[in-house]
Order: sequence, then structure tokens, then C-alpha cells
Amino acid sequence: MHMKHPKASVAYRPFENLKALLKEKSFPLTARRKDKPVSRVAKREPWEEQLEAEALARLEDLVGGGDGFIISDTPEYVEGIGYGVDPEVAKRLHRGDFSIQAHIDLHGLWVADAREAFEQFFKEAILSGKRAVLVIHGRGLSSPAEPVLKAKVKEWLTCGPWRKWVIAFTSARACDGATGGTYVLLRQRPATKRYRKWVAER
Repeated sequence: MHMKHPKASVAYRPFENLKALLKEKSFPLTARRKDKPVSRVAKREPWEEQLEAEALARLEDLVGGGDGFIISDTPEYVEGIGYGVDPEVAKRLHRGDFSIQAHIDLHGLWVADAREAFEQFFKEAILSGKRAVLVIHGRGLSSPAEPVLKAKVKEWLTCGPWRKWVIAFTSARACDGATGGTYVLLRQRPATKRYRKWVAER
């Protein structure tokens, strides 16, 4: 009589326990090897790395020297025009269309000293026929509230006796101190009441 091998009657059933596992919702998890952590970061394309490198380069230029920074799009930007002046004049002044003929640095001065220096500078600029000048006042980042000298310069240009001589003023470009400086375009003659009446009647 031929005897069957005891293992010959055992069928191969790899999914025999699957039904029970699904019912219990219990699945053994394979432990991760500590020496080979699984990375979830997908492999980056060369063009993605190039874009990031260019963005970092632009950021370094911006932080280092203000290159690429559009001053007119920031809250620190200041701009003003005189009576009857086309707003385009201020934009041209900010772009650098007018050659700066003189400048004064008020940065670090007390307000009283700064005003005295400011008035003497403007007097000399007007008497010598200067048209475009630069006033450096700083950004006032160390001031607890608003920038003191910057606010004062704006006040002197718009409310003081010199306002009659101002065609337009605007924050400087990055190469001239950015919002730490103000370009001023001066008139050849003061804007008197007669002048304002003439502009209004045109």
C-alpha cells in the first residue's frame, strides 16, 4: 500500500487569514529601520533648483543693497506736488530724470540744528539757481514712534515758507538712500497768490 506524505494534503493558502484580519482591522506594521529613515521629499527637478537659486540671489541683493526694491510700493515712501503741478513730475523726479545738483545730510542732528541747516541749505540752493536737490534725513528706525527728522522735512516742505519754492518732492532711489532721503524739485520763482490765480484760470 502506497503511503501519502503527510504534507502532500496541505494546500497552499496564502490568504487564509485575510478575512479575519480585515474583520478585526488589525494589520501588523513593519518596523522602519533606524539607520535608513524614509524620506518624504520628492526628488527636485533641475529647473526648480535653478528658480530657487535665482530667488535667493535676488533676496541677497535686496537685503544687501536694496537692489530691485520698488520704494514707491512701500509705506515709507513719501511724495508731494505743488499747486497746479502734474503728478507725473513727481514720478519723473523719483525715477531720476532730474540731475541732483546739491545735497545736505541732516542725519543724526537734533531737530533745531537740522532746521537751521535745512533753511541755510535751501536759501543757498535757491540763490544759486539749483533745481533738484537731495535732503538726507535717515529712515528713523531708532525712533520709538514715527521718524522724527523725516517727518520734519516733510513738514518744512509742505507747511513752511519754503513750500512756495517746491515743485515736487519724493523719496529717493536706493542709490541715494531710498526712503532715508528726499528729492526736492525747486522753482525758479516762488508760487505767489498771483501765480496760483493764474494757474486756476488756465
